[in-house]
Amino acid sequence: MVLALLLARSGIDVTVLEKHGDFLRDFRGDTVHPSTLALLDDLGLAEGFARLPQRRVRTVQLPVGPNRSAVTVADLAALPGPYNYVAMVPQWDLLDFLADEARREPSFHLRMNTEATSFLVERGRVAGVRYRTSDGRTGELRAVLTVACDGRGSLARRRPELRLRSFVCPMDAWWLRLPRNEGDPRGLVGAAGDRFLTAMIDRGNYWQCAVLIPKGTDAERRAAGLDHFRAEFAAAVSWMADRTEHLRSWEEVKLLDVRLERLRRWHRPGLLCIGDAAHAMSPVFGIGINLAVQDAVAAARHLVGPLGRGSVGLRDVRAVQRRRLPTTVATQTLQRMAHAGFIAPVLRGRPPLGSVDRARRLAGLLAGSGRLRRLPTYFVGYGALRERPPAAALRKAPRARPRQADAHH
Repeated sequence: MVLALLLARSGIDVTVLEKHGDFLRDFRGDTVHPSTLALLDDLGLAEGFARLPQRRVRTVQLPVGPNRSAVTVADLAALPGPYNYVAMVPQWDLLDFLADEARREPSFHLRMNTEATSFLVERGRVAGVRYRTSDGRTGELRAVLTVACDGRGSLARRRPELRLRSFVCPMDAWWLRLPRNEGDPRGLVGAAGDRFLTAMIDRGNYWQCAVLIPKGTDAERRAAGLDHFRAEFAAAVSWMADRTEHLRSWEEVKLLDVRLERLRRWHRPGLLCIGDAAHAMSPVFGIGINLAVQDAVAAARHLVGPLGRGSVGLRDVRAVQRRRLPTTVATQTLQRMAHAGFIAPVLRGRPPLGSVDRARRLAGLLAGSGRLRRLPTYFVGYGALRERPPAAALRKAPRARPRQADAHH
């Protein structure tokens, strides 16, 4: 949706296919980072975005202290304002907001209840998609460029020439909600117990909790019973022990199959993959959305010119991957380090970082050094590389009917 908005504002005819009838789904990763807040400001949308229901999070606390006590590892209040926080906004509200803004452009088209089912390939080039609507109708949509923004289950990932590379993940995640009381900590808070890790996101009147479990153990742990899980949670997060009874059924605990993957090639003639379609991220650091939005901004900047001319070559889509791949590799490398050094040891009942002393020294450094916290603070806020939108997208006045070039995603 971000890419569509930027392209439409730049005079490119663009169509978004959305297989559902609305955006009302439990996305969980509802984080809007400073880089995206700054982008919305650049686009003249800050005032409208501020009216959306939201909770502002400024601190990230992780259990790396003595006895796995929480230590602040990032404090976004240290970033220059005005966007020195992460906004927790229901993702359906953000998508509706972006779609409404994009509809102001005559070159933007959104087809709900329409699912892409396969690619149109002509003379070795992707020329668009075949689609099916919710009432069973089928058709074809041709495009100069097709952009796959359909997540880690992307249609594009089935193409063997893009060569998916997977990395070992030590965990899966359970998602659940528990009530939040007024005297609770604020921000993003992590906690650890015996072979148990949880990250809790402050959503105002409730905590959105991600509980990390060893990879592939979902069925086994559910078989141990809900009472056993409640006891584990209460032992790890003692200040929430009085609320675990609010979890009444396993139906309230949703499984996320955590993956860490990326395509070796994000493109082929007529096709570009961005976001999770190109690189599925671990929930570590909570920056998957931030990375995807920056992909969209970079793609818009590189592709506005070729799309405006009505011809997108392999060189053009390749340039997007060249721009974004180093950031993706760096981010996934840090996530793999966190998996190996912290998450996997704790889930196996071992001390993080290889020893209790190392963990204690790191906690001491983080607690005592504002400078040391600046790097993870900036990384959480802006990622490894900040992208700038195309100049044509920054204007606020409506544009005339665009040239007859189009992009589909």
